[in-house]
Amino acid sequence: MQKKLWIPGPTEVKEDVLKQQAKPLFGHRSNDFTLLYDSVLTQLHKFFKTEQHVMALTASGTLFMDIAARNLIRPGKKALACVNGSFSSRMYEAIVDSGLTADKLDVEWGKAITTEMIKEKLDESDYDIVTVCFNETSTGVKADLKAIGELLKDYPNTLLVVDAVSSMGGDLLLPDEWGTDLVFASTQKCFALPPGLAIGIVSQKALDRAKEVPNKGLYINLEKVLGYYEKKKQTPSTPNISLLFALDYKLKQMLEEGAENISKRHKEMADYTHEWALEHGFGLFAEEGYRSVTVTTVENKLEKDVGELNKGLAEKGLVIANGYGKLKGLTFRIGHMGDHTLEGLKELLTAIEEVWNL
Repeated sequence: MQKKLWIPGPTEVKEDVLKQQAKPLFGHRSNDFTLLYDSVLTQLHKFFKTEQHVMALTASGTLFMDIAARNLIRPGKKALACVNGSFSSRMYEAIVDSGLTADKLDVEWGKAITTEMIKEKLDESDYDIVTVCFNETSTGVKADLKAIGELLKDYPNTLLVVDAVSSMGGDLLLPDEWGTDLVFASTQKCFALPPGLAIGIVSQKALDRAKEVPNKGLYINLEKVLGYYEKKKQTPSTPNISLLFALDYKLKQMLEEGAENISKRHKEMADYTHEWALEHGFGLFAEEGYRSVTVTTVENKLEKDVGELNKGLAEKGLVIANGYGKLKGLTFRIGHMGDHTLEGLKELLTAIEEVWNL
């Protein structure tokens, strides 16, 4: 039985979106591709209300972690990596695995990294970049990105790099207003597309920084990627044209609904899930005031068997996610993102109640 995905990605993809990938292909150096790619980027500009550079690359969102490390940290300089979960830790790993230096601002899982914490580190040392996870998928913690961006305006030589993989396209994101320099995501979460495309929004300040950095590689070279679009309205390497068909189609739907309405829909689902969890004796793993609107990490205070739950849900054509890593069994996660609705969420929570006899 096909199971409806209520996990933090990949998310459900509607049939009409999937069918877009069946369109006949054309050459990626043709005018047809130029029109397609330009349409995608134009819609991204419009949806995120940004004048910054945008790109859609054939890759996982993790690619942009390497892009940040290899393009935005100058020789002899270092990064500040804000770590409060598994996925924010990956950004730190991407930097040090590139042979570069990073200080880790590490807090307990479930907690948020605040502007006060970041300011203390910025006042102690000079950093080329600060990396932040907007929505930590492992813990359900949402950063106050607007406040962090406001803080960074007082440190003009430090760029703000944001992993928004599980929130971009669902939660409200305003790169220009909030002062992000590189913010990136993947298509298999809030965009409600199959995996395979990574979307990045890059400030001019970040592009200028990249021009100062040597040895950026080929595929992850910001100058090459953005320069090729400026010259030819295309990508330097062969892209996944089929997924770009789907993204172009999906962005039209997202623009029709509107970023603010999409954000409101996600918040309604999050609020309902939070209330449901507390009413049934569970807890919320993320600290109050910093809870995600796209994924809820429920603290399993009742010590229920999540594996057995998913066996029962599978018979109903549903699936949720167990806790991530060291949180397996101690928490469970509900991904209410993409095209999901409050009506569908209520059906899921009712099914959980039935399986667990809540």
